[in-house]
Amino acid sequence: MPATTRAFAAPFSLLLLLLVAPVCLAQSPDANIRAVIAVADSVLVALSNGDNVTLKRLTLDSAIVGTVGVRNGAERMAIGSWAPYTSRTGPSDFTERGFGATARVQDRVAQVWVPYDLYVGKTWSHCGVDAFTLVKSDGRWRVASLIYTIEQPPACKKHPAGPPPQ
Repeated sequence: MPATTRAFAAPFSLLLLLLVAPVCLAQSPDANIRAVIAVADSVLVALSNGDNVTLKRLTLDSAIVGTVGVRNGAERMAIGSWAPYTSRTGPSDFTERGFGATARVQDRVAQVWVPYDLYVGKTWSHCGVDAFTLVKSDGRWRVASLIYTIEQPPACKKHPAGPPPQ
């Protein structure tokens, strides 16, 4: 390689590396969508298992959880902190399973929409939708809020796999 070509190649290679590296290091949109859905799925598993350590790791300290719905003809809404869930001791008495999750991600904010069903012990309770809002901080996605509906079919669907294994 002639000296003039080598002299041009080194700075050009460095410039190319500086331009391409940030793009290569950024997480792809599909990877971000998979990541936020994985967090939502992990929250449901942690809730079902009574795993407070995982719940605390996956939620912001200031995160909220709430429910909206109609029971016996009356509209109900409750919003509060995760403390009742993260301070529980012992296993959970319910199994909540999400399926068919969809997500949208923009920069460091994400929304995950997860249809779910819930069993108390072996008994069917209800189904609905979990609507998660997540934020990315220090390189990881965490739940800022979870608002969920409590419904009955046909307004919502049971898990396609049928009842959970016991």
